Amino acid sequence: MQALSRELALRIGLAARVLPDTDARRLLAVLVECVGLPLTEDKLSGIKVKDLKTAANGEFAEMSMDALKAAVRFLKAEEDSVPKQAETPDIKPLQAGEMPNSIRVACASNTYDVIDGHFGSCARFLVYQVSTDEIRLIDVRSTECTVEVDDKNAFRTDLIKDCHVIYIASVGGPAAAKIVKASIHPIKHLEGGVAVEVLKQLQEVLHDAPPPWLAKVMGVSAEERARIILSEEDAA
Repeated sequence: MQALSRELALRIGLAARVLPDTDARRLLAVLVECVGLPLTEDKLSGIKVKDLKTAANGEFAEMSMDALKAAVRFLKAEEDSVPKQAETPDIKPLQAGEMPNSIRVACASNTYDVIDGHFGSCARFLVYQVSTDEIRLIDVRSTECTVEVDDKNAFRTDLIKDCHVIYIASVGGPAAAKIVKASIHPIKHLEGGVAVEVLKQLQEVLHDAPPPWLAKVMGVSAEERARIILSEEDAA
């Protein structure tokens, strides 16, 4: 196979990341079946979602339309698909005693500021500490694995085992089960969005009426949690 240009290789790599359980090699094989060799920018610019879904004897037939649409946007290098922020954002690690009554939230991302990742294929987890008056990026954790692992979902879950919540664009059933078993609450956010803006909505919930399980994480007393439950019952 003719060597790909750096630009084409990047586009294929980015497209593979938004497809569940798919690496660049798997996507490359489907693309060859789809448009033939050699792979060129002109061929990729004309690719359609239905082409990906039916190529290679339906290799991607079970993929969601949202994931396939996202992959096609990367393959075509549409303007809004390319991550615009290339540098790691400002990270401020949490020091002992800081941000009491806060929770830790992971966001699956292929950039450095947007919730746009599938749990099994995102490039990184953005880890935020969220309280009623502050949202702080405390870590960015790459999902790249330098050694072979038997269970990729377990490996990724272990990366965020100190988090209470994870926001993800999508997640499969087996992965979701592992996340929940690790006492992490998964929230699917299909529409994506800038992580800080999404977390502001969570911050409002923490301030106004956190559900009892979140209140417990925040260190709210049992008596106060009981009052929250009674207030919810009265409102109903």
